[in-house]
Parts: sequence; C-alpha cells; structure tokens
Amino acid sequence: MKKFVIVLALLALAVPALAAPSSVRISQVYGGGGSTSTTPVPSYNRDYVEIYNASNTAVNIGNWTIEYGSATGNWGSSASNIFTFPVGTMIPPCQYILVGGAWLATYTGANVPYDFAGLFAASATSGKIGLFNAVNTNLACGLEIAGTLVDKVAYGTSNCAEGTAVGLLSTVTAAIRNRGGYTDTDNNLNDFTVGTPAPRNLLSPINLECGLPVATEAQSWGSLKGSYR
Repeated sequence: MKKFVIVLALLALAVPALAAPSSVRISQVYGGGGSTSTTPVPSYNRDYVEIYNASNTAVNIGNWTIEYGSATGNWGSSASNIFTFPVGTMIPPCQYILVGGAWLATYTGANVPYDFAGLFAASATSGKIGLFNAVNTNLACGLEIAGTLVDKVAYGTSNCAEGTAVGLLSTVTAAIRNRGGYTDTDNNLNDFTVGTPAPRNLLSPINLECGLPVATEAQSWGSLKGSYR
C-alpha cells in the first residue's frame, strides 16, 4: 500500500512539469500569402503560423521548430520548410508568437506583423504545419521522432491531421483555432474555423480566457491537458 501511495505522489509531481509545454499549440495558419493572384488579392504578403501559449507560465521554445509539409509530403522536406526558434525564445503566458513565411517584393497583400521570419512557402489550399520540440528532417507522417511532436494542423486535402483536417483554405482565409487558441479536442476540424486571417503577435492583447476551463471532448488528450493548466 505504501509503495502505491509513493507511486501516485511521484506521478502527481511529474505531470504538472509537462503541463506548460503541452499548452503551447498552433493557433492560426495562413498559406495564401505571397500569391500574385488579384482575384481576389491575398489578405497578406506572407504565409504565417501563429503559436499560442494557453498556460499561465512562460515557456521556453528555443530550438523548437515549425515544419511545413505538402498535402502528401514529408515534414521538413527542405531547409526552407523548417523554421527553428532561436535559443532562449520565450512565449509569455496567455500570449502569441507569429512566424512569417517567405517574402518577395512582388508579393501582394498587407504586411504580416511577424515576430520571426521564416522561409516556408505553404500551399494556399492544402497542406500541414507541425510544431516540434526538436527538428524532424524529411520525415513522413507517423515517423516523427518519438516525443518531439507538440502539435499539428492539416488543412484541405492534406494527410496527417489530428482527427479530421480543417477545410480548404484560400488566399483570403486562414485556419483559426477557436476561443482565441484555447479549444483543444485533438480534432482539427472541431478545433479550427476557416475565417478571415487575423494574425496576432507578441504585442497583441492576451487572451482573456487564459486560466479558464478548456472546452474539450471527454477522454481526449486535450481534456487531459486541460486538467493540469
């Protein structure tokens, strides 16, 4: 009996240590930037990926990576499809970090207010974005290095979704996580809404729902994570 109590105590101490990193997730994806299309004109001149920290604690995401994969392609199939956060990068509690994609002077659309600039050029309609705590170079879905995948979002006809992929995107729509980044049921289709791009960065107001209960499906990993925020 005493051993059982000791094991439970150790587990209780161990789980919160994982809570902050698991609360960092992709909160918005826009792949329509940089298009030369004028019908309609793209909303922004770069693709972007927005990351949100849903915990009440700052998280060090230095050396974490954002990796783009085409609809049926590998994660990080080229160096340009991998963005690595600089050593020591912190994402404050209840706040966002914005990473912009590749840019050329001929791109149309508004400027992306990015915190960091990458080189990824995502598809406007179908693709996938992964957030990793270590680089995964040119690896297929399902072959990620164990313990490195933090979050992923697939949109359009892409494989490798959490649950079901978000619908098709366009040059004027983005995949936006519900409740300002809070909803996390481990199903992309349920967690995200296709809507007007609205990128947020480190200077954006915090999400006022921070610290409130997370709306999740019972027995999902999202539900378990919510128990420790």
